[in-house]
Amino acid sequence: MKKKSILRMALVAALGLFLTGCSQSSKKSSSSDTVHGKVSLVATDTIIGDIAKNVAKDHADIHVIVPTGQDPHEYDPLPEDVSKSAKADLIFYNGLNLENAKNAWFTKMQNNIGEKAKKKSFAASEGVDAIHLEGKGQTNKEDPHAWLNLENGIIYAKNIAKQLERVDPKHKDDYKKNLDKYVAKLHKLDVQAKNKFNKIPKNKKLIVTSEGCFKYFSKAYNVPSAYIWEINTEVEGSPDQIKTLVRKLKKTKVSSLFVESSVSSKPMKTVSRDAGIPIYSTLFTDSIAKKGQTGDSYYGMMKWNLDKIAEGLAK
Repeated sequence: MKKKSILRMALVAALGLFLTGCSQSSKKSSSSDTVHGKVSLVATDTIIGDIAKNVAKDHADIHVIVPTGQDPHEYDPLPEDVSKSAKADLIFYNGLNLENAKNAWFTKMQNNIGEKAKKKSFAASEGVDAIHLEGKGQTNKEDPHAWLNLENGIIYAKNIAKQLERVDPKHKDDYKKNLDKYVAKLHKLDVQAKNKFNKIPKNKKLIVTSEGCFKYFSKAYNVPSAYIWEINTEVEGSPDQIKTLVRKLKKTKVSSLFVESSVSSKPMKTVSRDAGIPIYSTLFTDSIAKKGQTGDSYYGMMKWNLDKIAEGLAK
């Protein structure tokens, strides 16, 4: 582990102990605190944060831990992240082997803060039909990228709304109204996408990306996927990985490749050169775009992905 990471984790641990001690002096429940103000909400990543924003609207102050454009698989929490989490009414994380594995950064942060933080933490993915990884020694682990299926995004929104209504019953009707409107918007996009992919010839249906994060997408939209490496916590873009994918692509009629915004494009450029297939577009996977840019919301990133993938495969 790098010295910077060790120092940061030490600071986080110290702050966690301090905040745990401070919390003993305050016995107010989070639900009573929210009656006279906004819900204090923490989300581990930008996707969950944006979904929560659409459900809560003006009734919550939302702090997102992993910044826009950064990989949520591996992250070093800042002291501010620990402080916000310790004081929050609700904490939402993805789960499914993303940031909550035994030695993952979120698990360590929660352990440093203490039991109080764990009791107000909820997996946005609860109820999702999990898909497992395929790599050697990985098949007992869940693939975390459930949000890349809009039907699962709707499950995330419903889980967030449920907890908001519980801690802030005063605004229950608002949360329900916001949820219904948001779900209808996501559902409409989902139906449009399925109709679009149904029109693409079967021999052109293969989405090729750097990370193998499109399993949920593949199942939802009937588009098989191929990749260089399976998940960002393993070796990324080794010569053997690239050669294996190139051999597979040369047996297909795939006309476009894709690269994700949160990873280096270099490995996919090598695949493109060796396979003779162009990279059509950059896709959003682990993060939404920066504010003001195309894809700066969960809906926006999914619409971009769905449109670009359909365009690329249809070429």
